[in-house]
Amino acid sequence: MRIHVDRAVCDNNGRCVFAAPDVFSFDDDENLVYDPAPAPETARSALRAAADCPLRAITVRGAEQ
Repeated sequence: MRIHVDRAVCDNNGRCVFAAPDVFSFDDDENLVYDPAPAPETARSALRAAADCPLRAITVRGAEQ
């Protein structure tokens, strides 16, 4: 599974952090950080985070539902 966040679109609203805290988080400066190749068992939460993103800045490829 591969995750990409379009930084030009992302506004750091944090919905992905709440949907998939095992993949997304904020650094000390409140900037979004994420694992671009998380473990397969995080697929469901990663897909939920992508669906919850109001700006559709998150792309998830190769995830089995």
